[in-house]
Amino acid sequence: TIEEIHEILRGKLRKRAGKQESPSLAIIDSQSSKTTRSGGIDRGIDGGKNVKGRKRHIVVDSMGLLLVVLVHAANHHDSKAAFNVIEALRYRFPRLVKIIADAGYRGKLADNVKQSFGWLVEVVIRKDSKKFEVVPKRWIVERTFSWFESYRRLSKDFEYHTNTQEAMVKLAMIKIMLNRI
Repeated sequence: TIEEIHEILRGKLRKRAGKQESPSLAIIDSQSSKTTRSGGIDRGIDGGKNVKGRKRHIVVDSMGLLLVVLVHAANHHDSKAAFNVIEALRYRFPRLVKIIADAGYRGKLADNVKQSFGWLVEVVIRKDSKKFEVVPKRWIVERTFSWFESYRRLSKDFEYHTNTQEAMVKLAMIKIMLNRI
């Protein structure tokens, strides 16, 4: 039911913005979140950020609306776990052509996705500049993560099962979309 409500609202918002229901561009990223002591199953340590918990992997469209969410242990590297996340897009968005990712997704992912699904994965790498620069299109997924910061159940991973955390992310996005309508 949550999934159906989410899909209907996203379609209405995209139509209202003058876009088609199925996006042609997607942006992928992950966010590490700490778990509580009761933490549940499927948790690990993200070595890069030194966080013990889980990762929320999301794919959003060009409006920042959630397409897919997958929660897994934090010790899975982005480039390895991303294939499963991208696989969840299969058969759902017929217009999808390109997925934008950050440097954490370098490697064989682009070739595997192109071969399996026919989608182009464009890895955007920041310049070696010392000052902050906004990377085109990549900021959209970061903005979506910042929207989630307003929801207490997403500030830390309180859930025992990963699918419950995924439902909490979808419920937060439903609330965001309802506020826009």
